[in-house]
Amino acid sequence: MSLPQSEISNQLRLDLLREALPYIQRFKGKTFVVKVSGKATEDHENLRSLAEELALIHQVGIRVCVVHGGGKQLSDLALQMGVEQTIINGRRVTDDATLEMAKMIFAGKINTDILAALRHRGVEAVGLSGVDGNIVHAERRPPKEIMNRETGERGVVDFGHVGDVIEINARLLCVLLDQGYLPVVSSLGADSEGRVFNINADTIASEVAVHLQAEKLILLSDVDGIYLNPDDPQTKLSRLTVSEAEALINDGTASGGMIPKLQSITELLHRGVHSAHIINGTDRNALLSEVFTNEGTGTMIVA
Repeated sequence: MSLPQSEISNQLRLDLLREALPYIQRFKGKTFVVKVSGKATEDHENLRSLAEELALIHQVGIRVCVVHGGGKQLSDLALQMGVEQTIINGRRVTDDATLEMAKMIFAGKINTDILAALRHRGVEAVGLSGVDGNIVHAERRPPKEIMNRETGERGVVDFGHVGDVIEINARLLCVLLDQGYLPVVSSLGADSEGRVFNINADTIASEVAVHLQAEKLILLSDVDGIYLNPDDPQTKLSRLTVSEAEALINDGTASGGMIPKLQSITELLHRGVHSAHIINGTDRNALLSEVFTNEGTGTMIVA
């Protein structure tokens, strides 16, 4: 005789809790840095679901620091304001008007939306930018000669108010984490003169993870992980070691945008972070499944 559907569902929930228990015990007191993309926060329901997952991780005793970007929302605002945007090889040229909008979107709207969603789940979160507490000390990126992948032309590009990270001062983040708060950091930084820069959120998250001696860096994007062939779902890589990732680069298996992503992650793991994960931040429960189950959902790269 088959079991009623309700009993099957209850049994599945209990099995999932049993599977999660050793992971909760293993990671309690450890630090996770979670980088959230703009695409993961633009939809209100998706943000509420993500906040629920972050709240659960936080409330079982794992120290969580969130770093977020917001390129999608910045582009939308620029379109509304009639401010033309220049993006070369995925990097935004940040002129004066774009910087002002970045301040409004990153340190304002998106940061506050994440805080509100976390508060709805009972989490004491604190909104920051990289300028607060001198968390992100940066310098203006110098003009660089690059080849535009779309046009094939080489030229010198001045990215404007785009910054490169010089140093991370994690003292304020450590104080907040030690007191049970969940910091939410937007992707802005400043130099010693107080000039503010737009900085890649992946870069900030990686550097913060190193300086917090994080157990995990989790990159929430709009893809399910790393694929050997982006057009073939069957080629997704579930788990890699650093040496395996470096072999993919050296033997030519990795190509295109996968190369810089793998290079940045392997460098990060060489600097002390134990594992890095790439998962789809728009899939419900993807974060919990990646952290608390054996199979996971994305790509995990381990030291």
